[in-house]
Amino acid sequence: MAKLKKSPPWQTYYDELTALFGEDPDIQILYDEDKQEIKMYVDNADKADALAALLPSVQEFGNVKLKVNIVPGNARFGVDDTKPPFEVAFAGNPVVSFIEKTAGIFEATYVVFVNEVVQYFDDNIGDIHGMQSTLYQDIAKRIFPDAKGVFFCTDLPGMPVDELLGLLDCIEDDEE
Repeated sequence: MAKLKKSPPWQTYYDELTALFGEDPDIQILYDEDKQEIKMYVDNADKADALAALLPSVQEFGNVKLKVNIVPGNARFGVDDTKPPFEVAFAGNPVVSFIEKTAGIFEATYVVFVNEVVQYFDDNIGDIHGMQSTLYQDIAKRIFPDAKGVFFCTDLPGMPVDELLGLLDCIEDDEE
């Protein structure tokens, strides 16, 4: 019989960060359980700045404070402030299909992820193996809950971009 293993919520946060950014060739993520600290080593200084602006430096889980340190791996030669931070943070990440910014009365940025199911261990009692099965867009909504004017979506292969961005399911907020 398999032993039940409990994961604290800060471990789940680390697993979600790893799922979202772990395939990015510019990012390496390490978790130090003793120090309650996640370090993200980022080879691109602009991407490191964007992630530092988007992610909180301390994530609180009740009385536990998890530090999130973004460590740039190279020097900056010039900052491009014209690109939205999400575009810079997800540049080169293979889990992102494309990023679209709309102009008009209401500006919006759509981060569209590849259509894949993501799985990681998460004490899910609804799964016999304790795995969490979700989409990248759902992880992004949990990691970036305060993103204003940014919508996280999943790509539907074969659908034109205009139709994809017009889908209501793509931009609905989860009111939980």
